[in-house]
Amino acid sequence: MQRLDLLSVALGLAALAGVNLYLTVFATGLAIHFHWITLAPQYQSLAVLGNSWIISIAGVLYLLEFFADKIPWVDSIWDAVHTVIRPIGGALLAIQVLGHPSPAFTVIVALLAGGTSLIAHTAKAATRLASNTSPEPVTNIGLSFAEDAAVLGGLTLVNLSPVLALIIFLIAIGVFFYFARRVLRSIKGKIGVPRKKLEEPADRNVPVRD
Repeated sequence: MQRLDLLSVALGLAALAGVNLYLTVFATGLAIHFHWITLAPQYQSLAVLGNSWIISIAGVLYLLEFFADKIPWVDSIWDAVHTVIRPIGGALLAIQVLGHPSPAFTVIVALLAGGTSLIAHTAKAATRLASNTSPEPVTNIGLSFAEDAAVLGGLTLVNLSPVLALIIFLIAIGVFFYFARRVLRSIKGKIGVPRKKLEEPADRNVPVRD
C-alpha cells in the first residue's frame, strides 16, 4: 500500500508538472517551507523543495510563465520550448518522491512519470493551439487561470488522497485522448481556410485599372 501511495504521489506531481512545472514546484515548496503541510516519513525526500533558493527560482520562472501564458501565440511558443523541460522536470520530481528505492523501480517510475508529464503537456499545448485560432485573447487568459487553479487543486488532492488524485488524472488523460482528434481537426480546419485562400489563383476577369 505504501508503494502504491508513493507511485500515486510521484505520477500525480508529474502530471501537474506537465501542465505547469514551475507552479507545481513553487507551491509545493512554499507549503513545505511554511509547514502548511506535514510530510509523512515516506515523503521526507520532498523536503528539499522547501529550500529558499528552489522556491525563489521556481517563483521567478512561474512569474514569467504567468504573463507568457496569457498572450496568444506567445503561450504556444512557450509550450514548444517546454516540450522537453516539463517531462524531464516531472520525471525528476517523481524520482525525488521515491527517495532511495531499488534502481529498477526508480527507472520504471521515471519512465512512467516522464510519459505522464508529456501527455499532460501535450493536452495543454494542443488546447492552447486551438484557442489561438480565435482572434480574441479572453480565452487564453481564462484557460491560463483555469490551469493554475487545476494545478493548485491537484496538489491539494495529492496531499489529501494520492490514489484518488491519480485516478482523476488518468480519467482526465483518457478524456483528452477521446477529444484529441476533434481538437486537431478543428485546428487544421481553422488554419487550412486562410491557407487555401492564399493558394487560390487571382481572379483574372477583374479589369486592371490604370
